[in-house]
Amino acid sequence: MSDTEVASRRAAVDRLLAAPFAEREDRDGAEWSGPGFRLADLMESRDFWEVHDPDVVDAEECRMEAAFDVLAADLTAAWGAPATVELWLHVETDLPDPAAPGPLGFLAGVASELRVWQPSADRWLGLTVGQAAPELPFRLLALVGSGAFPEPSTT
Repeated sequence: MSDTEVASRRAAVDRLLAAPFAEREDRDGAEWSGPGFRLADLMESRDFWEVHDPDVVDAEECRMEAAFDVLAADLTAAWGAPATVELWLHVETDLPDPAAPGPLGFLAGVASELRVWQPSADRWLGLTVGQAAPELPFRLLALVGSGAFPEPSTT
């Protein structure tokens, strides 16, 4: 992975942290924003519709995990060690309408864990690698939220 790729992903994270949240939910290409959050694809692998070789899938997953690790190390150097959050605990945290899950519900459907940093008092950043279905690409995803990271629902 080149220094340029790392710098580009870090710049994307910094842009997400600085960007205002949408007043109403809005999806624009690789970004989804709404009140108090912004979710973006930072990197996407190829898809696997025509791939029948598990070695190809494994190689792409390893490439995505390596990109995650490099970016996570950069963020940790800047903001300290992240918390590791089990996403299944947050499935119902942001579900005003169960038919339309919010960003944590979406991430719980594509990944199991989220690394979370608190770079400022008013914003947190989560980073994960997810895949919605075996034939779909792996995606390096960043989620920015307002305030402190929400505690999971206990109901």
